[in-house]
Parts: sequence; structure tokens; C-alpha cells
Amino acid sequence: MTRAAHHDPSGCPAAEELLSRWIGLDADTIGPAAIARAVRARMAALRLTDPAAAVARAAADPAERDRLVEEVVVGESWFFRDPQVFAFATRFAAARTAQPGRPPVRILSAPCAGGEEPYSMAMALLEAGVPPDRFAIDAIDVSHQALDRARRARYSANAFRNADLSFRDRWFHREDAQSVLDESVRRLVRFEWANALDESLPATAAAAGHAPYDLVFCRNLLIYLTSQGRDALERTLDRLVADDGLLVVGAAEPPILKGGWLPAGDSSIFALRRGVRPAVARLDVPAERPCEEPPRRPLARRHDATAAATRPHPAAEVPARQLDDVLREAGALANARRFTEAIDLCETWIRSSGPAPELFFLMGTVHQSAGDADRAEGCFHKTLYLDASHDEALLALALLAGRRGDSLMAEHYRRSAARIHGRKEGA
Repeated sequence: MTRAAHHDPSGCPAAEELLSRWIGLDADTIGPAAIARAVRARMAALRLTDPAAAVARAAADPAERDRLVEEVVVGESWFFRDPQVFAFATRFAAARTAQPGRPPVRILSAPCAGGEEPYSMAMALLEAGVPPDRFAIDAIDVSHQALDRARRARYSANAFRNADLSFRDRWFHREDAQSVLDESVRRLVRFEWANALDESLPATAAAAGHAPYDLVFCRNLLIYLTSQGRDALERTLDRLVADDGLLVVGAAEPPILKGGWLPAGDSSIFALRRGVRPAVARLDVPAERPCEEPPRRPLARRHDATAAATRPHPAAEVPARQLDDVLREAGALANARRFTEAIDLCETWIRSSGPAPELFFLMGTVHQSAGDADRAEGCFHKTLYLDASHDEALLALALLAGRRGDSLMAEHYRRSAARIHGRKEGA
């Protein structure tokens, strides 16, 4: 096991079982010690001295169960997280709204954390010229606290991490140290409490009777679930996504899904469509329309004949290689400042053999060397999605946060890295 916490005697198996049954949580993804801390927090609030009594209270009382869930859910997000994803989703949604006689596009964000994702989609559609009455956005989460934050729509600097923050000037105003979202955007998102593993979710999230959804964001939830939880969530997604709709997941999640989903965009987008109707979704994203994704200036590809002749073609070779060989070769390319080729090699392995934290970490360092801090940060986060104990990725994120002036987040990352390093040293 990569996490020493798996053997932590301070774990609470009864709470782990309850959370697994209720929200599908795999205790190893956050560490059993984190669940034990959550139980101790509820014990203190309830003035109990016995962990079993606190877990029994949560099992018997839905309100107390929700409070325990609040202690363990991972709700970190920020606006326009992975800008290329929103560029692609906006093109898809805008193309649908332009079709005569088609009803408004329905979009779901599940889970929605503090509202950054659904609000980002609303801003993107408005800026693309889509009238507010041509789309509807629902957002759900299992955390009441996250939903409260989303409805208040007041954000600290931590919610703004991209290099281009011009949208903040257009859609937010300052109150003390916070940025407050304009009401014209806030009213476009309907927030509701829901458990994504609940079999009744379609009736809950689509109360107006217009399910299924054209576009569903479900990013970085599958990676925290047990195999049974993943199966339950995929059944929910199968019911929620329209036959010709799109599902957007996290970087490490496409290989987890079993239901015949197919890629609907390039490898950096993680958008999927159903395999049974391969042409429909692609028609909604016209190839002749330019993508609004920010250009990859440091890693821009050359399309001339000379470049095609001189660049190696790793796709045919990578599947037969071992991961260590790919890491060595990509590292050598990076050291020779052949950054684009190093990234190509890593992405080819991911497409053929699946994601690996070592590859995303290497890609992050390559993007950082090439001067692309946004993509570097994205790769380091993907590293942590796959291996939450990757202290080097945490230290890299601390450095990036410090460079953009976010000293509080930089210190948070450094402390997390120190804790993990201490556990590894003691293991």
C-alpha cells in the first residue's frame, strides 16, 4: 500500500463501513486516520467518549450522519478548473442551443462543491452569447456546508487560480477580502442537496421533469469510491446523461467507467459520450469551429512537413514498453528541452495503458520547465488524485502557490507534504 495510514491503529472501521455504505467512500483514498479524526470531532460535539456510540448515533440519525459526512468530504475546487474543459463544454452546449426548436440545454454539476464549477459554466455560456433562457444548470452535493457556500457565492483568493482572471473583473465585485458573484450569474444555477449514489437521484435532481441532461460534470468523485460505490454512481450517470449527451469526468477516471463510454474530445478534456450512438455528440461540436481553449504557447505543436518528418511517433512503440522505460525516455527528452515530445510520450502511454501518478508528476515538471504554470498545476493535482501520498507533488504545488502570492495555500501544501513525509519515514 502507498499510504502508511492504511495500517494506522487509530482507524475507525465502523465509521468506514457506514461511510462506504452511505456515500461509497473508500477509506484508503483519504486515509483511515482522517475518518478517525472525523469521528473524534463528532464525539467532541456530542460530548461522547466512546467512538462506537458516535458511529451508532450517525447510523440512527440522518442529520448526525450528514454531520459526519461533512467532516470527511473533499470539497476543493476553483473557477474554470482546467479551462480547456470549459471551452469544449461551451462549444458543445452553444451548438445545441443554436438548433431550431431544441429545448434549453440541461446541465448538471455533481458534486458541485462550493459552486465554482456550475458558476464557471454559466459565465462561459453567457460570454459565448448564449441567452440565459436557453440553458438550465442544476448542481448537487452531499455536503450541506458546501451548498451553503455555493448559494452565498462569496469566494476567497483560493477560488481564483488561473493565469487569466479577467472573468473576475467582469462577474464579481469586492467586499472586504472576498469576491462576490453577480446576481445575474447566481440566479442561473439551482442548488440542491443530493447523494449521487441514491437510486432516486434522477427524480430529485430533475424535479421539473426534464431529465436526462445534455451535459453532466462528475469530476473526481469516482476516484474516492469503493468498487461498489463506483458501480452505483455509474448506474446513476447512465440514467442522468442523455443518449446523445456528454459526461465530463476527472483526469484519472475514464478507465474506471465500464459502460462503453467513448472519448468525445482530446486527451486533456476527459469528456465522454455513449458508444451506442457514436456520431451524434460529435455533430454537436463542429470541427470547423475554432476551439476557445487557451493556446499552449510553451508547448505549441508544429504542423509543417519538416516537423512531421523529424518528430518520433511513439504511439506504435509505447504499449510494448514498461512504465519505467517511458519515464526514463520522457525525462531524457525533457532534459534536452524537447518538451513537446516528452509530453507526447507521456500522453500516448496514458491513452494506451491508463493513467499513472509518476507520469502526471513528470508532465507537471515538464510544463513547469516550459513556463506553463497552469498546466503544471493541473498535472500535479492529477498526480494527487491517483496517489494522495505523493509529497513531491504537494511541494511542487506549494511552490506554484507561493509564486502566485497565495501564501496560505502554499503553507497548507507544505504542511501536508511534511505530514506525509513523516508517515513515510515512520513506516
